[in-house]
Amino acid sequence: MSELPRIPLAGVIGSPVAHSRSPTLHSYWLKRYGIAGAYIPMDVSQSDLAEVIRVLPKAGFVGLNVTIPHKEHVMAIADLVTDRAALIGAANTLIFRKDGKLHADNTDGYGFIENLRQNAPDWDPKAGPAAVIGGGGAARAVVASLIETGVPEVRLSNRTRARADALRAEFGAKVTIYEWVQAGNMLDGATTVVNSSSLGMTGKPELRVPLDALSPSAVVTDLVYTPLETNLLRHASDIGCTVVDGLGMLLNQAAPAFERWFGKRPVVDDAVRQVMLR
Repeated sequence: MSELPRIPLAGVIGSPVAHSRSPTLHSYWLKRYGIAGAYIPMDVSQSDLAEVIRVLPKAGFVGLNVTIPHKEHVMAIADLVTDRAALIGAANTLIFRKDGKLHADNTDGYGFIENLRQNAPDWDPKAGPAAVIGGGGAARAVVASLIETGVPEVRLSNRTRARADALRAEFGAKVTIYEWVQAGNMLDGATTVVNSSSLGMTGKPELRVPLDALSPSAVVTDLVYTPLETNLLRHASDIGCTVVDGLGMLLNQAAPAFERWFGKRPVVDDAVRQVMLR
């Protein structure tokens, strides 16, 4: 009797993870491409994180997505860290290499930029300043990717000033900090506007930043995708802005991880969007 091949496993690790849409996404791609594999959610506490990660390859795991609150903590566990993960200070993707080493990467910035390029094809990062709302891990990925693609200035505002200052210290002179009470002012002349905070998400407080200075020629995107059309995107659309919802970032950041784990680059198209919207 011939030996059956080992089924590759992947998953998302965090606490909590019940809300994650990643299992739906990766399971759909596995089925779509006829790959014998599985993707599961794992709720793991911080105290158990290192032990769990180290044992998973022995069970057939080829990699993991990492979500809150572990994105920073896995950096210390990894044997290898990509430059972009090091720059952002967090990892959302782990690859269990065949040589036994744990490889940490961050594909959030890639997913963010690809979402803009896919859904706002005329977007020109060099056209003018970008205004970014928020100062958390997602903001770090957004700021890093905007600077890398040639945005001349990143205007940043966060409810907690210290977190905004930390990003300014990390990314340098291209980042200009605006006090939270003056956040609406940074929209004046901005050609790219990004909400990287959780404000406006279902169950979270609304985004109260005044939008009077928003230009109709701006490209506006919200990383929130529940709801798909936030109040920010609705207002931006009403005045003529090009708007890009947050679901595409989720899809695009997942594609390179899926390819590394399962050997197939998945297509991000309307079919997979519809699956995620069910």
